[in-house]
Amino acid sequence: MELDLSLVLLLALCAFGAGFIDAVVGGGGLIQVPALFTALPQHAPATLFGTNKIASIAGTSMAARNYLRKVRVEWPVLAPAFACTLVGAWLGARTVAWLPRDAVRPVVLVALVLVAVYTLRRRGMGEMHAPRHTLARRRALAMLAGLLIGFYDGFLGPGTGTFFIFWFVRLLGYDFLSASACSKVLNWASNFASLAFFVPAGHVIWPVALSMAVANMAGGFAGSHAAIARGSPFVRRAFVGVLVVTIGKFGWDTVRTFAG
Repeated sequence: MELDLSLVLLLALCAFGAGFIDAVVGGGGLIQVPALFTALPQHAPATLFGTNKIASIAGTSMAARNYLRKVRVEWPVLAPAFACTLVGAWLGARTVAWLPRDAVRPVVLVALVLVAVYTLRRRGMGEMHAPRHTLARRRALAMLAGLLIGFYDGFLGPGTGTFFIFWFVRLLGYDFLSASACSKVLNWASNFASLAFFVPAGHVIWPVALSMAVANMAGGFAGSHAAIARGSPFVRRAFVGVLVVTIGKFGWDTVRTFAG
């Protein structure tokens, strides 16, 4: 398959922006997935999703590496959640075959709106790192997040990092920076589980995927450094901004689906 060099470079530029945003608060898929569908409409959706996941896991790997070098995480909480995310994402990918994605969009839209309203009303939320509950309860809540949000990522995807961050801030008492670090580790797990399906099935355009992966890694490097340097207030502002964009995207897609 011949690919136009300018098209590959444009997709790489989109991947850099996606990697930067995703490293801070998630939501990179809002840039990367539409770019792939617009640039390569002749390919099957599964192939474009697989290509997207290759780029995403590269950027997530870089971001997770940077976070884990600078931000302390609770491995007794995060490690079991990692395993649960693998299971949840695998189950979500299998569910696509019998449950239409469009049926889930209105539910996700409502959830995003509620998250945005709650975050805006609680102005001090996530500024201080003050873990709640016992270690065992935090572990159980993190495992539940892995199953539920991992399932969502395997099934639909956009906003996964945002949901992980909100869960860790609201329910476990983490600050935004620590929650973002945990989000990257768990998002890596969900990407890996999805690729376990896409790669063996041949659903990857490798020349595009590898060029986007390099760009996404660069974006992940820059985004995670910016988040670490500027701290939780910066991550919170970015979190709210991505929430607004995500709500707009989901709202538009929902209206278009039911109007059509």
